[in-house]
Amino acid sequence: MTATGGRVKGGGEPAAWGRRTPLAAVLAANSVSAAGTALSMIGIPWFVLQTTGSAGRAGVVAFCATLPIIVSAVIGGPVIDRIGRRRVSIASDLVCAAAVGAIPLLDHAGVLEFWMLCALVAVNGLVHTPGKTARFVLLPDLTSHAGTTLPRAASLFDAVERGARMAGAALAGLLIALADATGALLADAATFGLSALLIAAGLRGIRAAEPVEDTAPVSLRTYGTELRAGYAFLLRTRLLLAVVLMVMVTNGIDQGWSAVLLPVHAERDLGGATVLGLLTAVSGAGGLLGALLYGVIGHRYSRHAVFAVCMLLCGAPRFATAGLSDSTAALAVVMAGAGLASGALNPILTTVIYERVPLDLRSRVSGALTAGCELTMPLGGLTAGLLVEGAGVRTALLLMGGAYLLATLSPFVFPVWRGLNDVGSPGGTDRVSDSAPGGPVDSPLSGPLSSPEPARRAPAT
Repeated sequence: MTATGGRVKGGGEPAAWGRRTPLAAVLAANSVSAAGTALSMIGIPWFVLQTTGSAGRAGVVAFCATLPIIVSAVIGGPVIDRIGRRRVSIASDLVCAAAVGAIPLLDHAGVLEFWMLCALVAVNGLVHTPGKTARFVLLPDLTSHAGTTLPRAASLFDAVERGARMAGAALAGLLIALADATGALLADAATFGLSALLIAAGLRGIRAAEPVEDTAPVSLRTYGTELRAGYAFLLRTRLLLAVVLMVMVTNGIDQGWSAVLLPVHAERDLGGATVLGLLTAVSGAGGLLGALLYGVIGHRYSRHAVFAVCMLLCGAPRFATAGLSDSTAALAVVMAGAGLASGALNPILTTVIYERVPLDLRSRVSGALTAGCELTMPLGGLTAGLLVEGAGVRTALLLMGGAYLLATLSPFVFPVWRGLNDVGSPGGTDRVSDSAPGGPVDSPLSGPLSSPEPARRAPAT
C-alpha cells in the first residue's frame, strides 16, 4: 500500500517535491512536537519544584502524566484506524495545546490547585500518545511515496526528533531562567498548535492518513477482536516480546530520571534550570549525532552487537556519575556519550519491527508495543520521588542505576536477541500461525520497500 497525493507531471508520476511533501510534513510536525515534549519534560517538574518544593509531589505529577499514556496505548490502535491518522494527529495536538496552555494561565489567575495540575497533565498524556502513534505508523507509506528507503527514513525520523529535543531542552532552560517554568509551558502549547497545522496542510489527500474503509462496524466484539490481534502478534513474536520486557524496565527508570532525579539533582547540587537544560541538550546532541552516524555506517555492523553495546552505555553510567559526583562537566561528558550510544537504538528497533509487523496490524501492534514499553513509566516517576524523599537523591540515583544495568545486560545473555540480525521475513519460532486473530500475520510488510520499518516504541532516552 502506498500513499497517494501530490502534484502530477505529464507522465502521471507525482512531482518530486509533491511526493516528498507528506513525509516532510510528518517529520516537521514530529520535530516540533518533540521540541515541545522537551519543553514540558523540563518545565513541568521544575514548575512543581518551584511551587511545592517537594520531590514526592513531582513524582505524583509524573505518575498522573504517564498512567493515561498506557490506557490510550492499550485501546488506541483500532480507534486510529477508524478515525484516520490525520484526524487523530490534529485532534491530539489541539487538545494537548489546550491542556498544557491551561497550566500557566490558571496559575497566573491564582486558581491552580495541585489536583488541577494532575488532571491537566493526565489529559495531555491520554491524548498525546494516539497522535504520536498516528504519525509514526504513517512512516512506511510516506517513505514509499517519497521514493526513499525505510532504514534511511527511520534514521532521519529519529535524528530529527532528537535534534528537536536538544533544541527544546536548551530553550526550556533559557525560558525558565528568563520567565520561570510557565514560559516553557506556554511555548509547549504553541508547538502543539504548529504541529496540528503542519499535519492538516501536509497530509491532505493522502490515502494512508484517512480512515480505513473496510473496517467492521464499531462494536465491543469487533473492537476486542482487533485489540487481541495486535496483542496476539506481540506475544507470539519472541523478539518483540523481549524488546518490550527490557524497554518496559528502562523506560520506567528513565521516567524517574527525567521527571524527578535529574531535576532535583540539578536544583540541589548543580546550579539550577539552566544547567538542567544544558545537560538535556548535550544528551540530545549526542543522540542526534548517534542517529546520523548509524544511518550512514550502521548497516556495516551486526545489529545485535551494536544494540547490545549501545544499550549498556546509554543507561547506568549517567546514573552512577550523577550519584557519585557533583561535577556538571563530568555528567555532561557522560550524558553526551550516553546520547551518542542511544542514537542507534530506535533506528534498529524501528527497522526490525516494521520488518516483522504486517501492514494490516500496524496500528494495533504499535499500540500494544507502546502500552507494554510504557507500562512502568508511571511507577518510575512515583518511585523516584518516594526514594528521594526517603533515602536522598544520591541513593535513589545509585539504586535505579543498578536496576538499569541489570536490565541492559539481557541482550548479552538471552539468545532471542540475536534475531535482531535477521533481515526480511521472520522465520523459525518467531513466525506466527495463520490462525492468529486477524488472519495471516507471518509476513513482513510487502510492496516496494526492501526493508520495512517499525511500530513504536523504542527506549526513551
